[in-house]
Amino acid sequence: MTNPCIICVAITGSLPTKANNPAVPITVSEQVESTHEAFEAGASIVHAHVRNDDQTPSSDPEKFARLKEGVERYCPGMIVQFSTGGRSGAGRERGGMLPLRPDMASLSVGSNNFPTRVYENPPDLVDWLAAEMRAHDVKPEIEAFDLSHILKAAEMAGRGQLAGTPYVQFVMGVKNAMPADRDVFDYYIHTVRRLFGEDAPWCAAGIGATQVVLNEWAIAAGGHARTGLEDNVRLDRDTLAPSNAALVRRAAEICDKHGRPVATWAEARRILGLRPHRAA
Repeated sequence: MTNPCIICVAITGSLPTKANNPAVPITVSEQVESTHEAFEAGASIVHAHVRNDDQTPSSDPEKFARLKEGVERYCPGMIVQFSTGGRSGAGRERGGMLPLRPDMASLSVGSNNFPTRVYENPPDLVDWLAAEMRAHDVKPEIEAFDLSHILKAAEMAGRGQLAGTPYVQFVMGVKNAMPADRDVFDYYIHTVRRLFGEDAPWCAAGIGATQVVLNEWAIAAGGHARTGLEDNVRLDRDTLAPSNAALVRRAAEICDKHGRPVATWAEARRILGLRPHRAA
């Protein structure tokens, strides 16, 4: 039996600008075009942030609505995942786009250090974001920057705050947070399986040069993979990535190396237990 690998493309993020790489999509139209290219290259999830015209991060629900509409039009069936991350807004502003009912949204369930600041996720805000996701039938992707975040997700699931089996993404390589450590990575997998079951799906993301490392580890270990210009703007030390699609193609090549087919959007929806796609 095959084990398809879901490829998530994080197209923009809150930090990279065109000064870092001209291929970073900033406007909604650029984001839709970049997502379409990544979709055709094999990505079945788009992890989306939005930006202001001056490239600063935004939580504007109107921008999220236009991006969602564009992706659903040009990438039918693709899973739309909104970011509720802390760089784009403060407090409940971070979840203002959840009533748009994307398929998924990121949910950070605990705080940790970032390169120059503390990434604050206080319990009352985490509880509110989780409640909003349940109210609007949005599946959370638990962003685990630390082992405690996986355990917190299990606690929340046990209290009924998360619907279904939690989908956990290990985030490694953020400066001042968890580095790309293979022993820790393996223990993360062990913890997910112990808490959520042997067949529970999980994902991994590596920041900067660790992106390809985490792609390799996750795909080889039976997990799913995230790539994209949010996390890494280069193919290697000397070469800028020409597009999000180029990074998706690299992840797809790793899938082929390990004998894993790239999941279609329909397979990804089934694996994650998402609602069926409805054509516009």
